[in-house]
Amino acid sequence: MTTDQQDTGTAALDTDVLVVGAGPTGLMLAAELRLGGAEVVVVDQRPGPTTESRASTLHARTMEILDSRGLLDGLGSPPCEPRGHFGGVPLDLTLPGPYPGQWKVAQTRTEELLERRAADLGADLWRRHQLLSLTVRDGADGAPEGVEAETIGPYGPVRVRARHLVGCDGEDSTVRRLVRAPFPGQDARRELLRADVSGVSVADRRFQRLRHGLAIAATRDGVTRVMVHEFGRPVTERGGGEPDFAEVTDVWKRVTGEDISHGTPLWVNAFGDANRQLARYRHGRVLFAGDAARRQMPSGGQSLNLGVQDAFNLGWKLAAVVRGSAPEGLLDTYDTERHTVGRQVLANIRAQVELLLGGPEVEPTRALLTELLAVDGVRRHLAGMISGLGIRYDVGGGAADPDAPADEGEPGGRGAGADVVPGDVPRSGDPAGLHPLLGRRLPDAWLEPVAGGGRRRTTELLRTGRGLLLSLAGNRAGARAGTDALRAALAPWADRVEFVAGPPEAGGPLPAGQALLVRPDGHVAWAGPRPDGLSGALTRWFGFPAAGD
Repeated sequence: MTTDQQDTGTAALDTDVLVVGAGPTGLMLAAELRLGGAEVVVVDQRPGPTTESRASTLHARTMEILDSRGLLDGLGSPPCEPRGHFGGVPLDLTLPGPYPGQWKVAQTRTEELLERRAADLGADLWRRHQLLSLTVRDGADGAPEGVEAETIGPYGPVRVRARHLVGCDGEDSTVRRLVRAPFPGQDARRELLRADVSGVSVADRRFQRLRHGLAIAATRDGVTRVMVHEFGRPVTERGGGEPDFAEVTDVWKRVTGEDISHGTPLWVNAFGDANRQLARYRHGRVLFAGDAARRQMPSGGQSLNLGVQDAFNLGWKLAAVVRGSAPEGLLDTYDTERHTVGRQVLANIRAQVELLLGGPEVEPTRALLTELLAVDGVRRHLAGMISGLGIRYDVGGGAADPDAPADEGEPGGRGAGADVVPGDVPRSGDPAGLHPLLGRRLPDAWLEPVAGGGRRRTTELLRTGRGLLLSLAGNRAGARAGTDALRAALAPWADRVEFVAGPPEAGGPLPAGQALLVRPDGHVAWAGPRPDGLSGALTRWFGFPAAGD
């Protein structure tokens, strides 16, 4: 990163990536970019980290992501709740994996952890800096290709020149407005009022449906969070502002009959059932992640988790592009993969909103869903959707397991992929014979000791942020030759992908005798017993071989 002072009095700064927004998404992205070797500047108009823990849930996949970077110790021992909900209907979220259920972590704590991580890795964070304008340079005027952004901060204007810019600035994204990115969908028709209140004593309520509306209350550390919706009440126009506490107490009293007006509000807001998504997450050198890419009711605690997972998918790809080890086209896979996931999440949130905010007319549907959730396959499917454990990216072709039975990926089944949950069963349209781990997250598992070493855990192997070629050959005849062939095939990419060999623990989720190419975000990009197709997968995900190889 370089800086200079121009004659206009505007400070100028050059960097690889400018991230706009220092919430959990932007901070996670900054950390991943630095881990991948890119220079990054984060600008945020707030004076400091949030003091409002509007999000308080980390789902299983996000916990795995934090573990894969060695960050979980920083959270201490958060409480775990195995039960979540789908539209207010109780849903058991426990699935195979190291972090079943949902983990209660205040957003303030999550941001603190990720900000420290980004700073430790060398990211620059500029607070009190507001984005005013941005221009994408195509190189036609002789200036370098990239993005030029104008910001205003405590010491005056700053011009930031970056190769790429990522908008992580929330649902009212300034970046999205400046780019004029198409943002189709529907505006809010209904809303939940929400407040954190001290000095009140009300019974905990878990999605209590009363005659006139929905009431939710939970007290932690002397602060009660209340949420309320009055059936049939439309969104209130407030000129872009938040509701006042009196509005919350009035609606709460009409729905529950209780008076909480004597309490002290710590903060108050409303969130509606708007449902929008960018048509594309990539606009050339400008990309979007987190709530800047979509707008939805944060049902089931999915919003923060979705943003962190966006950043985890994008960070290593964008770092590889700015380092020059991968072509620009790699960024298109971010758009394809995460836009698909976002679309699926918005669809499940639309369904949840109808169940949650609908009046008596939705009771038959809620009763039917309650019955269906007693079927474990249904429960696992919805739990995989909410937790993020069910994600399967389309990573292209990969070797099939010639010895795998046709139903090997069935949840709860034995063999490869038994620990990979719905959508574990190959979805309609999946190519026949697709390896059950291809496109899915690498299961958390142990490798047996090799050559006097100790046992190794797959999640810990990801902490370098590099790719991983995992040879799961045992000690049977011919295993060493297969391992040597894999190592030789990898050699031209050895500066980007680590090679690890060792038999998997017996009875675990990894397929003995197979090899797995794992991306830095933990998803399996190639799988098979032989190196057929490995070079193509390495080129697609890690760029062309190093010069001279």
